[in-house]
Amino acid sequence: MDFTISDEQRDLKETARRFARQEMAAVAKRIEAEDEPLSRDWLGRYAEMGFLGINVSATYGGLGLGNLDALLVIEEFAKVSSAVAFPIFESCVGPVRAIEHLAGEDLKARVIPRVCAGEITVAVAMSEPEAGTALTDLKTRGEVRDGTVVLNGTKRWCSGGGHADGYVVYCRLSDAPGAKGIGAVYVERDTAGVTFGERERLMGFRGIPSSDIFFDNVEVPSANVILPAGGFGRLMAAFDLERCGNATMSLGQASGALEDVLEYVQERRQFGKPIVEFQAVQLKLAEMAMQVEAARLLVYRAAVNAEDGLPSVFDSSVAKCFANEMARAVTGMAVQLMGGYGYAKEFPMERRMRDAWGWGIAGGTIDIQKVNIAAAMVGRRFDQRT
Repeated sequence: MDFTISDEQRDLKETARRFARQEMAAVAKRIEAEDEPLSRDWLGRYAEMGFLGINVSATYGGLGLGNLDALLVIEEFAKVSSAVAFPIFESCVGPVRAIEHLAGEDLKARVIPRVCAGEITVAVAMSEPEAGTALTDLKTRGEVRDGTVVLNGTKRWCSGGGHADGYVVYCRLSDAPGAKGIGAVYVERDTAGVTFGERERLMGFRGIPSSDIFFDNVEVPSANVILPAGGFGRLMAAFDLERCGNATMSLGQASGALEDVLEYVQERRQFGKPIVEFQAVQLKLAEMAMQVEAARLLVYRAAVNAEDGLPSVFDSSVAKCFANEMARAVTGMAVQLMGGYGYAKEFPMERRMRDAWGWGIAGGTIDIQKVNIAAAMVGRRFDQRT
């Protein structure tokens, strides 16, 4: 068992760190102020650096590296901000990977190379007004007709809603009850009948647009079916990788906070000396470091155990749940240690705390991860309805 990353991974991590720190800090501050997503020009820069599709096969324009390599890069960008890391998240652990793992060759070839080239972005549309945690209650329906699929329904809490160019839409593709009737379809933003609600105004996640999506007799070719009815289990298996990405986004909020606060406490002076000299501050630093390191190891374990495939629901849920809770605690301690500077919008610490709370809601709440963990431990799902 080796707890070190390779020299190649260390070089990749350092390249990502240097680019994120030097190039993206000012961009992140502007995104936070204006609440606008990363520009297309920056997506092009990401593509040039190979940051989009790090673990996507070279056949489709990716680097062909492993999941751990992608997560190393995501953490370095997430230390700067969730918004600048989000396109990398979506391309490396989000819906793009679901397309790569599950879709037909035609759809893969049409979508994935354009994402890796920075030409388009893709989001996932799962939740509905009455189907969030209870996802198998979703009502959005796709009717298969002679080479086309006609979609009708509403999606809610779609990160990228109204901004992304394409959407992996979970929908009911047959009359079979529950999970047996659910599959997924790829829908482009400009398809006739696709409209968007007002942009959500959230506590955090500024620069990551979110809105309702409405499908009114939306027709897409049957080649856009990612998985037919009955594919829900495979969709959720692909989503386990996104959980690892969510955990890494949380980790980035916390590890970035720890790096900044460690520098701050050595510079900030009170009672004639740097505040790091006070034992109470030392204890907080140690507590933060322990939690960050534990979360990082859980994320790495999930990625390594999966090799280049998909992580288990147990490993991914444990990593996500712990990292989500850890990030809230660590960013909160960082704000407290920095006092007024931590609470001021002029500095990034308060943003990290707000974003940390968001990652514990997105992608399945902290509590539902605990249910997943218990289910994996006993070897069966629990019926929440009866």
